[in-house]
Amino acid sequence: MRLGGRLAAAIEVLEDIERRHRPAADALKDWGLSHRFAGAGDRAAIGNIVYDALRRRRSAGWLLGSDSPRALAFGALLLEWGETPEAINAELEGDRFAPPPLSDEEVTAATSRRLEEAPSEIRADVPDWCVPLFEASFDGDWAEEGRALAGRPPLDLRVNGLLSNRDRVLSEIRETGAQPTALAPEGIRIPPIRGNGRHPNVQAEPAFRKGWFEVQDEGSQLAADLAGARPGMQVLDFCAGAGGKTLALAADMGNRGQIFAYDAEKPRLAPIFDRIRRAGVRDIQVLSRLEQLSDLRERMDLVLVDAPCTGSGTWRRRPDAKWRLTQKQLDARKAEQAHILEAAKAFVKPGGRLVYITCSVFREENQDQISNFLENNQEFSPVDHGVLFEAAHPGQSDVARIQLDRGIVLTPLRTGTDGFYFASLQRAAG
Repeated sequence: MRLGGRLAAAIEVLEDIERRHRPAADALKDWGLSHRFAGAGDRAAIGNIVYDALRRRRSAGWLLGSDSPRALAFGALLLEWGETPEAINAELEGDRFAPPPLSDEEVTAATSRRLEEAPSEIRADVPDWCVPLFEASFDGDWAEEGRALAGRPPLDLRVNGLLSNRDRVLSEIRETGAQPTALAPEGIRIPPIRGNGRHPNVQAEPAFRKGWFEVQDEGSQLAADLAGARPGMQVLDFCAGAGGKTLALAADMGNRGQIFAYDAEKPRLAPIFDRIRRAGVRDIQVLSRLEQLSDLRERMDLVLVDAPCTGSGTWRRRPDAKWRLTQKQLDARKAEQAHILEAAKAFVKPGGRLVYITCSVFREENQDQISNFLENNQEFSPVDHGVLFEAAHPGQSDVARIQLDRGIVLTPLRTGTDGFYFASLQRAAG
């Protein structure tokens, strides 16, 4: 397929997403099933246009003066692919599968408007109702933080120290352009793709099948590392889900100790069993009923709460979620988070730690939740997070890049990771 056919397909998918209010991944999958003639390269390019259009929805629409799927797709090419109106129209000429070229009015708009002169909410590419949330979370940097969340993400891997090491994995996948991550000690990064490129299928690598690494954002790796799981500990992962952080904790513990991986939603645990076997982990028990935890009350050295959240910190990877999110959903998540924290605290032994993590950048889900919890649970107190970070990264100057605010805040702008919040709370010894 030429650019015109790919562009027409992307517009079709964006129309489907808009009409049916469905996730982008589902719409792209259905398009691929009904257009089997499209090769892997075509599907990747179409997906890139769709995801870029969703990431840059407001700025692309502003640039062309319309929020139609057509304008968003063309705007994505202009903003993210480095195309010019003239180059796009030249490429579409004579292509019977292409959409109509940019009109004279669209060309004028695209060439006369400068994004740096747009309103802050346009430059940030965030919904209007989210602007106060960003302002409360980041003060004067909020538009830049939003813009960073609208960029393309890298592909990060976590090396499984139980079976391999970073140098060995880097050697195995050297053709991917992978490099060590800047902060996570066992992390590897494959840079963001450009234009119609695609990330390598790392799960097809022999090193992956042998359990040498997992796909995991560097921010998620840092959060698990900062939790402080050590050999011999008793650990409860209270919202284990598919087990990404569970496996990271197990590696830190060197298969010595015990991890209880619990999730109230049993289907979310389904992937964890194959991942445990592949990673060579022997110290994890998987549980899905709350009554199974009754004997663990006040016995855990560490309780990890990877709380359900809006996922605003992952908008680079799931940009469609940005436009589906509502205030009602945010309020529901906040209530759920408060309930989970109250339930999880019962398992922390005197002197133990309760760690709270979200992949959200909203203060209401992060610092405000911890403030409310501490106000009602005075036997817990926050650790010194600056000291905690420096101890985990001795000799590094990167501590200046993180935001210390009743916890640790990671963002694409500050740390080049997905957005995460981390707070470690110590329970009084007695």
